[in-house]
Amino acid sequence: GLGLSILLAGQLAAPLLARITATDAAGRAAVLYFRIRILGAPLLLVVVALREARYGTGDSRSPMVATVTANLVNIMVAASLIHVKGLGVAGVAWATVVAHAVEAGFLVVSQQRIGWRLRGVRASHAWETCRLGFPTGIQFFLEIGSFGLLTAMLSSMGEKDAAAHQVALQVIHFSFLPSFAVGEAVSILSGQAVGAGRDRQVLRVARLGMWLVGAYTGACTIVLTLGAPWIVSGFTSDPGLSRIAVSLLYVAAVFQIFDGANIVARGALRGTGDVRFPALLGVLTAWCMTPPLTWLLGLKLHWGAVGGWLGLCAEIVIGALLLWWRLERRHWLGVAEKARARMAEGRIVSAEVTVG
Repeated sequence: GLGLSILLAGQLAAPLLARITATDAAGRAAVLYFRIRILGAPLLLVVVALREARYGTGDSRSPMVATVTANLVNIMVAASLIHVKGLGVAGVAWATVVAHAVEAGFLVVSQQRIGWRLRGVRASHAWETCRLGFPTGIQFFLEIGSFGLLTAMLSSMGEKDAAAHQVALQVIHFSFLPSFAVGEAVSILSGQAVGAGRDRQVLRVARLGMWLVGAYTGACTIVLTLGAPWIVSGFTSDPGLSRIAVSLLYVAAVFQIFDGANIVARGALRGTGDVRFPALLGVLTAWCMTPPLTWLLGLKLHWGAVGGWLGLCAEIVIGALLLWWRLERRHWLGVAEKARARMAEGRIVSAEVTVG
């Protein structure tokens, strides 16, 4: 249902993209891409719902196979539509929509074999899902809004700043996504620990996740510091664009470990049911750091994209420190106890429904 709403809202909002690009050609391409890509919103949210449900039961294999399959389809369809049919950005967008459909279909079939287990589901269960998910959803929405504003501001500075921003983003996905995977695992294991009444395990799981992520992001820091020019050369040969992109990767090298720490701490707190504090903190740091510093450093002091990324760096570092402070101080214990009580009450009600 949310996906259909997003689809309709996206079609109405698409023309606005033309107003935040540096050139008319870029604006037309952005509008075309967005109008097509948003068609996959309902499919993508079906994927998210089923993927998270499988994670919660300990099944990470099915979502992995679905994602790998969808990416292979995406590559093949994109290559065909771009190079054979000559559809350009429209081909990229359609390929992604097709990939979403393949991934959603795979997970639906996988879930069908297991069963949907809808007997005994009550309105209170849906409300509990919304209660836990709403703060995180608002947080993601507003954080993405902040990041979207960053992108818009960089686009207004010039095509090279915008292009360098995209190059650097693609590169740091190699550090962000593995950290995100560990953060998901930490969230699930923390939730299982709280459900089992083993609250002490939460910090153990979080610290282990931090060691794993710290080792990986530390290696990424070294790679970015030493290899930034070589990495950027694989994306562009334009000297001006390369210079900006290399500078952004140097900034990224500074926040790599903090970014991993932020992801792990947020996952651990979310697993305990403590979603309001991370949500509020995420929104405050996103809007108090990134857009203002982008305006000050990027636009007023003419540092360009580097100024925007320094704002992003400040947001990540401050957020990581405050999240770990809350985690280590165990301020989440009260929330975990309440979540455990609600879960126990829900089991009693479900049992009564089944017996009845």
